[in-house]
Formats: sequence, structure tokens, C-alpha cells
Amino acid sequence: MIIREATDPDFPRIWPILRATVRAGQTYALDRDLSEQEAKTIWLTAPQRTYIVEDEGVLLGTYKLSANKAGPGNHVCNCGYIVCPEARGRGVATLMCKHSQEITVELGFRAMQFNSVVATNKGAVRLWQSLGFDIVGTLPKAFNHPTHGFVDAYVMYKWLAD
Repeated sequence: MIIREATDPDFPRIWPILRATVRAGQTYALDRDLSEQEAKTIWLTAPQRTYIVEDEGVLLGTYKLSANKAGPGNHVCNCGYIVCPEARGRGVATLMCKHSQEITVELGFRAMQFNSVVATNKGAVRLWQSLGFDIVGTLPKAFNHPTHGFVDAYVMYKWLAD
């Protein structure tokens, strides 16, 4: 598997997995009717960096990173990750999270924060905790899950600087 920075020509391959994830409505607090152009702005244009993971030219996953806040909070990075359904269980999310932490430090960020990890996404919660992220807050009933109704979301955080 290789990780490289995404470019504009990569978006037609990113869009199907992003669209499927958003339409499912289980992990991202984005409008389930998100248009391709809106998605491109959110995932490829607005972030500071976007990366893809490939294996022999096959897209396995993607992540984006940017400052979580401006001004005095701009030392904290925020990331979002998506793994293709066919690639789940192959270590893609672990690889992306570790890579994103290295890039984050290279870019001068000192911490990483996930603003809304849906509590029912137990695999992600377990993975982020295994990689050193702490749940620093619970947002009660902050996410309207399509099958579970209103569920909690976690704020997860990891200090990266020495």
C-alpha cells in the first residue's frame, strides 16, 4: 500500500466511496444528499491536505486534514478518514491515522482532534483509542443515526508534540 497526496484527477475515484459513506448516514454529520461539487470542496479543496491510499492502483481509502480552528486554536489538526468497504479489515485506517499524525507534526500542528466520532462506530472508537486518542468529551445525542436514532458522539484528542 502506498499513501500519496490526492490531486484533482483523483476525485472521480474518491467520490464514490465518499458518496456511499455520506449516503449511509452512519459516521459523518454531512447532508446525505451532498452533491459531488459540495463533496469535492469539503474533501479536496477546503482541507489543507488530502491523501489517498492505493494498492496496485486500486483506491483503498482517503483522508483529509486541516486546522481544527483558526487563531489560537490553529495548532490542533482535525482529520477525517474513509476506507473503501472492500478494504476494511486490512489495516488501511491504522495506516492512514499513523501517516496523518506524521504529516500533522511536519506541518507544525501539535495535537489532533476528532470533533465527532459517532459512539455507535465502535470499530473507529476502539482503533483511535489504540492509537493513543482519548475521549475528552461526550456530546449526548449529538448524532441522528438512521437506525439507532439519536446517539452520542465523542470528541477525541491526542497531544502530538514532545
